Amino acid sequence: MGHPPFAVTVDLVVLTLTGDELCALVVRRGVSPYLGEWALPGGFVREDEDLADAARRELAEETGLAPGTVHIEQLGGYGAPDRDPRMRVVTVAYLALAPDLPAPRAGTDAAEARWAPVRALRQEHLAFDHDRILADGVERARAKLEYSPLATAFCAPEFTVAELRRVYELVWDTRLDPRNFHRKVTGAEGLLEPTGRTTTRDGGRPARLYRRGRAELLYPPMLRS
Repeated sequence: MGHPPFAVTVDLVVLTLTGDELCALVVRRGVSPYLGEWALPGGFVREDEDLADAARRELAEETGLAPGTVHIEQLGGYGAPDRDPRMRVVTVAYLALAPDLPAPRAGTDAAEARWAPVRALRQEHLAFDHDRILADGVERARAKLEYSPLATAFCAPEFTVAELRRVYELVWDTRLDPRNFHRKVTGAEGLLEPTGRTTTRDGGRPARLYRRGRAELLYPPMLRS
């Protein structure tokens, strides 16, 4: 008795900030199943690559960004027996974050790609189980902002406190008190490192520029309180 067909894929929750929206990358499928429907980008893992390499390859194909220029981490595995009508497919999802990502380009099995506001995608239905994967990715990003410097992955290499606050506000979908936020982030050990330079791109008086500090975790998690 032979084994049934089985495959492994990677799917990507790619988040960026566009204008005043937290956006995710979605592609319109150009092949069956779910022909013409929107889905998260991804694809089958090749025989000669591991999961992380497959995720980085798919990300490069969809965004044109070289490996190492985007924060990427494993999100989780999804293996419901009926999640793919073709065969038994287990997918490993990855979360990728970057500031001002370029216009996406459709990959090999996609007819179209676009950045879509996460707020709007909650009202749509994505192919496969991608609604759940997207929700898990957004929740991971929101949670990690509380206890890690992940928000800086949405910023340019040098940024102001106001630009960093905008990241927290858009990802958390809430407003933060500017003075309280400034006090907390500049007082969080290892979160920010002053560059010694200023900018007026926020408007008004010159604002200090910072870069990401050395901290990997923030204790205690306090930025949302």
